[in-house]
Amino acid sequence: MTQQPTVLVLGASRGLGFALTKEWLERGWHVIATVRSPSGELTALAARFPGSLEIETVDIANSESIRALRGRLGGRRLDVLYINAGIARGIEKSPAAADEQDFLDMMLVNAFSPVRAAEFLRDLVPAGGTIAIMTSELGSIQNANGSWQLYSSSKAALNMLMKGYAAQHKEDRHTLLLVAPGWVRTEMGGSDALLSIEESIPLVVDMVEANRGRPGLRYVDRFNASLPW
Repeated sequence: MTQQPTVLVLGASRGLGFALTKEWLERGWHVIATVRSPSGELTALAARFPGSLEIETVDIANSESIRALRGRLGGRRLDVLYINAGIARGIEKSPAAADEQDFLDMMLVNAFSPVRAAEFLRDLVPAGGTIAIMTSELGSIQNANGSWQLYSSSKAALNMLMKGYAAQHKEDRHTLLLVAPGWVRTEMGGSDALLSIEESIPLVVDMVEANRGRPGLRYVDRFNASLPW
């Protein structure tokens, strides 16, 4: 009997992270999904997929919380580690008008914490496995058009930190993906976003599957097209 592949989705209580969890469960994977506080939606999903969904409580912005998760997972093997963390505050404001704390919070949650989590959890992913982090097309410096300036800066910082991570951990032979899912209608994306979750997330999972076993860092969209840094 073939063993179920396992994915850890960090940040799965709602929106894109919840959709990723549901998509992988429907494809027959074992999913470890993390939340900061109890999620009725995830609990209901666990009832639909008994034995295939584990729920862990984690705050990605808290280093001790991530270390504790690493300890609880012990010698587990993760075929895919997917880090989904993001907040958007003061999105229409410039540095002159924005609240400093809003920007600092975005840099912590959107850029610093995901890469720190990858460093803490990387040894659970064997050679040939995948570490993916949710980024955005807005993280492209080359394509920057001034929209969502502070949020875009946090995603560009995430991309840069992952560049450094990839250079420092070449020996891991991991597939490293910075994933831009498109502008999706979620609580953060807003009602004006171009895509539904159903138009984005299945393609994201297809793309992750297509890149498994291909070591190195890629910045890609849901169609597996490379994006300019």
